[in-house]
Amino acid sequence: MGLSVSASDIETIPAMLQNIKNKEFLARISELEAEIKKLKSRKKYGLVWENRPEEVVDSCKHKLPVLAEEQNKEIITDSKSPVNILIEGDNYNSLSVLNYTHQGKIDAIYIDPPYNTGAKDWKYNNDYVDATDSYRHSKWISFMNKRLKLARNLLKDSGIICVTIDDYEVSRLLLLMEEIFDEANHLGTVVIRNNPAGRSTTKGVSITHEYAIFFGKSHKSQVCRLERNQLQIDRYDQKDSRGAFEWVNFRKPGSMRIESPSMFYPIYITADSVRIPNMKWDSDKEEWDTLEKPEQDEMVIYPIDDNGEERRWRYGVERARLEVKEFKSKMQKGKLHAYVKGRINEEGILPMTWWDKKEYSSTAYGTNLLKEMFSELQVFSYPKSIFAVMDCLKVMTDKKDATFLDFFAGSGTTGHAVMALNKNDSGNRKFILCTNNENKIAEDICYPRIKKVINGYKNQKTENVKGFGGNLKYFKADFVDAKQTDQNKRKLVEKSTEMLCLKEDCFEQVKKGQNFKIFKNGESKYLGIVYDDTGIEPFKKEIQKLNEKVVTYIFSLDDSAREEEFEDIKKLVDLKPIPAVILNVYKQIFK
Repeated sequence: MGLSVSASDIETIPAMLQNIKNKEFLARISELEAEIKKLKSRKKYGLVWENRPEEVVDSCKHKLPVLAEEQNKEIITDSKSPVNILIEGDNYNSLSVLNYTHQGKIDAIYIDPPYNTGAKDWKYNNDYVDATDSYRHSKWISFMNKRLKLARNLLKDSGIICVTIDDYEVSRLLLLMEEIFDEANHLGTVVIRNNPAGRSTTKGVSITHEYAIFFGKSHKSQVCRLERNQLQIDRYDQKDSRGAFEWVNFRKPGSMRIESPSMFYPIYITADSVRIPNMKWDSDKEEWDTLEKPEQDEMVIYPIDDNGEERRWRYGVERARLEVKEFKSKMQKGKLHAYVKGRINEEGILPMTWWDKKEYSSTAYGTNLLKEMFSELQVFSYPKSIFAVMDCLKVMTDKKDATFLDFFAGSGTTGHAVMALNKNDSGNRKFILCTNNENKIAEDICYPRIKKVINGYKNQKTENVKGFGGNLKYFKADFVDAKQTDQNKRKLVEKSTEMLCLKEDCFEQVKKGQNFKIFKNGESKYLGIVYDDTGIEPFKKEIQKLNEKVVTYIFSLDDSAREEEFEDIKKLVDLKPIPAVILNVYKQIFK
């Protein structure tokens, strides 16, 4: 068949071509305008990087992560104790699942991410990142940014995250943390002397430390105190009827008057006495007016240092007046100063920015500890000192029933540290560890270590080391097709059991029927899952026998929780539709 073209058709060709060119030109103009708008919107201050695509992140738009339990790796030594969790898989997928199961539930997060030294210590899109990669820093920032954003969602409003890092990325990490958690929520950066022998560098100084960066979720976050070490206790070398004390200058070192104007006031002092005069606060001037004059032999002193800087006293006026018997005067450099008895605070001391204990050595209390536990094991690179991790955890929360998360679990030091804290004070803390299985780290190091800590083990000297006891569930990341067909929704429901048990903290299966299951947590909480319409009636009969309130997840192709089906037992069920409750979370984080 031939192509027939008329003369009139030929005449229209130039106009058609011009029209095509105009469309292409307009499209290009539109693209340029969008790019200009994007450039104008870029922040003027802060961390800017070339965002690098990541396969594991993009894949979640096509395959939704779920969990599959490895039942042969379950460890249960006490059914009344909390259940700890180990998730094997890429931590982006694990954090995605936890955004459904644990959003706003985590007390504290401790992570030890790749330090990006250029020594091929981590992968991006299945390739090791080395020092020759021109996008090395951008890849690391992109990698951390995605995970830290997901992690922030998991913290309680009072929660705290601690990230350990060294000099390779500390400057960029601080800016990234400020962007995600807000500069106002930076609670402090601690320098930990973890390598007393020093690590040599090709051009610079020998490195003996690393950093622990603490950020809160909100203004409600507050660090906790640490117990004093023996050196700090020995400072309190005097005693009276109230106990041990040391004499300290009543002027607070490092303080400024502007921080607390009401703690800048006069003290009347002699060589033998200290007196707090009667005063009245002038709110307009923001200063104290004295209502009495000093005696003839009394001097008037203020919290002003030797350089003339206006500081503040340690106590406010009312407390100082109540504690005046704890004061004495002391002559220094020809001037009288007020001293007060400093006593040990039983709650401990606020953590300082410099941590230096022999127990923080990563070799002595990290590497060597693993050698003791795994005589046959090739040593894991750079494990943390368990004591350094324990102190980081104690700084973040003093709750004995806290939930900790580590999504760079590595050799499992965080899990070990949590169980050690419980052993020390009979606590009920629990942990969630997330790690990939690169070089079989999950199978051959992390899981066996936790198992040894729970059950006990023989050390290198064949001595028996008693276990701490405890429980562990082991999950692997699995996937369901993200396309929202009815069939895929059914598959997601079928594979949702572990996620729902994790969310509700109910793992003990008490009933399995036709298309339904019932779980419980101790004696107080019940979870029900109905996988199909055919499971509704038999499930209802079991609930009526149980006669307990049951959190019930019911299969539904839409957002409805099928309330009409449970009208007759509505007081016994708290209904939630699946998979909608899961999909709604995933829509937010994968958009």
